Amino acid sequence: SRQKTERNYIMLHWALVFLVVAIIAAVFGFAGIASASAGIAQILFFIFIALFLVTLLLRAFRSG
Repeated sequence: SRQKTERNYIMLHWALVFLVVAIIAAVFGFAGIASASAGIAQILFFIFIALFLVTLLLRAFRSG
């Protein structure tokens, strides 16, 4: 039964950690998170375009 009690404390610990993270995010606002997400999306978009162009060129040279 001691393991079960320890598991409950671990779950409580993580619940408190996520509560603190949520409070900090609320205090600082979500603009930073939105900005970071937009930056990541932009980087992924340009990587996709680069890979698309490389694949397009490789197929053009392979079939020719």
